[in-house]
Amino acid sequence: MQISIGTFNLNNLFSRYNFRAEISAVPPQDAGGIALTFTPDAMDVKTFMGRLVKPKDPGGTAEIARRILEMDCDVLAVQEVEHVEILRAFNRDNLGGLYPHIALIEGNDPRMIDVGVLSKLPLGPITSHQAATHPDDPGKRVFGRDLLQVSLLKPNGDKLFTLYNTHLKSHFVPFNQDPVLGAAAANARRRRQAEVTARIISSQERPGGKFVLLGDMNDPETSTDLAPMLLADGLPLHNALANAVETRPAKAETAGQGPGPQSPIWTLRYNPAGPEFPRYQLYDQIWVSHGLKDSIVSAHIDRRKKHGGDGSDHDPAWIVLTL
Repeated sequence: MQISIGTFNLNNLFSRYNFRAEISAVPPQDAGGIALTFTPDAMDVKTFMGRLVKPKDPGGTAEIARRILEMDCDVLAVQEVEHVEILRAFNRDNLGGLYPHIALIEGNDPRMIDVGVLSKLPLGPITSHQAATHPDDPGKRVFGRDLLQVSLLKPNGDKLFTLYNTHLKSHFVPFNQDPVLGAAAANARRRRQAEVTARIISSQERPGGKFVLLGDMNDPETSTDLAPMLLADGLPLHNALANAVETRPAKAETAGQGPGPQSPIWTLRYNPAGPEFPRYQLYDQIWVSHGLKDSIVSAHIDRRKKHGGDGSDHDPAWIVLTL
C-alpha cells in the first residue's frame, strides 16, 4: 500500500473569541508568558509578551485548508495549533472531516502552540514526551512544545510505523535580551532538544525499525545543532525531502531583492531587515529511518504563490511511501 505523510506549520491556528467590545491594547505586564483574563460576562483576553494573541484570520484559515485538501495526505503532522479542540473544529469545518483520527497533547510553550497529527489511518498508542529533560539541566523541561509519538496502524490493527512530530526552538530573541547571547542560548537549547530526541527514539525503536521523524526544526537540514538528532536509532536517518519536487516554480524576486532560491528544497523564506537578500531554507523536514529509506516513492513541497506565504509563512512538504 502507498501512504502519503506530510508536515505543515499552520502558523498560529488559534481559536476564535467573541468580544463585547473592540480591544486595541492590553494593560502593561512583564515581558514573557501568556496572560488569560476571564470576566463574568465571558470576555476572554489572551496576551503574550504584552501583546494581544489574535485568532487566525478567516482568509488565512481558508488558505491552509485549501492547501491541505489539495495535498490530501494520509497522515499530516501539524505545528502551531492552540489545542486539540481547535484542531478538531478546523478538521470538521474547514476540511470537511477529512481526517477521522486526531492526536494532540498540550505542551509547554508560553505562546500555547502545540504539535498534532491528523490521520486517515487508525492510531495506536499516543505518547507525549513534553516532560523530558536534558542531563545538563535536569530541572527544566527541554521541549518548548513536545515530541509527540504516534503509532500508525493498518485497518486491521497491525502496526505500520511510528511517527514523531516536533517543533524545535526558534531563533527568536526577545527585544529585552542581548541578541548575541540570546541567539547562542536558542541554538544551545535546539541542540539539547535534538540530543534528547535522539535519546528518546533510540529507547523506543530497535535499530533498523520503521519510523518517521518530522516537523518544524527551525534550522536547515545541514545544521550542526540538529546533527545529534540524525543518529536517532544508531543508524543515520535519511532526508526524505532531498529530491523533493515543487508543485509550482517559486515566485521570482522583485528587482534588487536577490536572485531567488538556488534550490527547490526549501520551505521557509526569511527576509531579514537591512541589505541582506532573502534566505530560503528547509526548516520543515521529514527524516525516515534506515528501515524505511528504500520505501520512498516520491517527495513534494507545495510552493506558495506569495512571498509571505499562503495562509502560513511555511510551505508544507510530504512524501509517499510504499509499505
